[in-house]
Amino acid sequence: YLEVWFAHTAGLKVVMPSNPADAYGLMRSCIDDPDPCIFVEVMPHLWTPGEAPVKGSRVEIGKAKVVSEGKDVTIIAYGRLVSFIQGQLLEKLAKDGISVELIDLRSIQPYDEAAILKSVEKTGAAIVAHEAVKKFGIGAEIASNIHEKLHKRLRAPVKRIGAKYAAVPFCNTLETASLPSLAEIEAAVRDLAKKS
Repeated sequence: YLEVWFAHTAGLKVVMPSNPADAYGLMRSCIDDPDPCIFVEVMPHLWTPGEAPVKGSRVEIGKAKVVSEGKDVTIIAYGRLVSFIQGQLLEKLAKDGISVELIDLRSIQPYDEAAILKSVEKTGAAIVAHEAVKKFGIGAEIASNIHEKLHKRLRAPVKRIGAKYAAVPFCNTLETASLPSLAEIEAAVRDLAKKS
């Protein structure tokens, strides 16, 4: 949940990569940035395979990436969840005719409001998913912003998916149970897709 704490601090920039290439590019951008930047890593994610970065490349802070284009529902996520959704959920939903647009925030503060609004305006439905607790978090900020700017274009309220409102357990089984699951995200996508 470190990214949420730091995002509440005025003047800090907060980034969280979902793959090795972005980790490299974001780190280079953080080093070059004149403002203080917090680069958040999740230990289990350090062994996630992905494309090697191009030497010297940078990822602009504050710019999201459209990982997968779609027309039915937008999922806004960051960090490990992007890899899980991309690798285990998108294809399954596509087989059932559900087209999902997946946005990787990459940068938590500032976040790419323009990219999010453009995507949600197209799909008319949004889910914000993160491993931080659901209450008082980044998902609430993004959902509120979407509702303020696009309320007439939404088919249904924005759904938020996050961890349980509790301390992170040290037991592996309980920790997994406290975090959001792909099943929760899938159910939310299917529910919103029905409302198209």
